[in-house]
Formats: sequence, structure tokens, C-alpha cells
Amino acid sequence: MIVGFWIAVTGLALVLFLAIHLGGVGMALLDPLGFERFATSLHQQAWLPWLEVGLLAAGLGHPLLSLHRARVNRQARGPAASPLRSRRQGPWESLTALAARLIPWSGSLLLLFLAVHLVQLRWHRPPAGAELATVLTVLQAPWCLALYGAAGLAAGLHLLHGAESAVRRLGLLDPAHAAALRLGGRGLALLLGAGFTLLPLALVLRPAVPLLAGG
Repeated sequence: MIVGFWIAVTGLALVLFLAIHLGGVGMALLDPLGFERFATSLHQQAWLPWLEVGLLAAGLGHPLLSLHRARVNRQARGPAASPLRSRRQGPWESLTALAARLIPWSGSLLLLFLAVHLVQLRWHRPPAGAELATVLTVLQAPWCLALYGAAGLAAGLHLLHGAESAVRRLGLLDPAHAAALRLGGRGLALLLGAGFTLLPLALVLRPAVPLLAGG
């Protein structure tokens, strides 16, 4: 079904962005001045606004298409139908099933985080050389630190279910390599979820490093 295809495509596009974004922000822990140079250079690129429009389209299209798909499936199964359950066994399967049930909540939290994040760091773009200082100022507020950490956990749970769902919708989950794809998807969910959950705390706790604007 075409809707399922676009749910998968938009989801995988967002996952690719998250992986790149985690690597970029992670530079702040190891090389703060390099991170500032990277951020300044990135914000000067002519193609960045087009990329942001594409990401916004994916970020809004993915949940809207998913809601449409859920409504169609609910209507097809009928109001008395029970939730679908996996027949596979194991600790990962229980966690994946929980992640599937929490998809509406994790997705809603991610949308809330996205709105807050854009207001804080995109629509009021920090000046060159002050990106990290602005991020650290934002994270000093306990509610912001909690929201950023919770959003990382939500991203991991969302991906735990969504990665396998995406490859299935694209017709790639055949028996020959299903186990490897599931393992890879779960590893990616763990990596991104843990990274975005722990990175805000690591940035707050890192030793102070003097930054020179334009370094």
C-alpha cells in the first residue's frame, strides 16, 4: 500500500537525520571548537533551508500518514478487535511489543520536543561561535534537561518498533535475512536512543572549556 511505503520512507529519512545529527552534536564533547566551526559552516550552506523544508515535511508527514494508516486498520479490524500480538518469544520481543503499544505516546513526545527544540535553537539561531554556549544555557533549566532526555528515550522506543516496521513495509524483511535486519534495527534503536538520552546530561556535566567566538 502506498501509504505504508511513504510511512517507511519518511521514517527512514528521519532516522538518517538523527544519526547524522547525533554525530554532529557529539563533536561538542570531544572538540568544542571543532563543533562551533562545523555549526557555523553548516548554517552558511545555501542548501540548508531546502534540507530543513524536506525534514519538516517528513517530520509532519510521518505522523499524519501513520494516524491515517492506524484509522484505516482499526476500521478494517472492527471496534471489537484486540491489538495484534507478536508470536515470537524472548526479552527483546516483549520490549518491542511494549514499544509498539507506546508508539502514539512516544511519537507525541517527539513532536512536542521538536517544537520546543526549534523554538530554542532554530527560530532564534545562536550567533556564530555561540552554538554550544546556547545549548548549555538551554540545558541548565531542569525541565529542558528532562525533556531532552525523555525525547531520547522516546526516540529509542519509537525506533525499536519502527525500524522493523519500515523494512517490512518496503518488502525487505524476507526470511533469509530477517534476523540480521531485526538485530541491526534494534542495535540502531539502542545506539540512537542511548545517545540522545545521555548526550544532554554529558554536555551539562562536561568540564567547562573556554570557547572563543570564531575559534
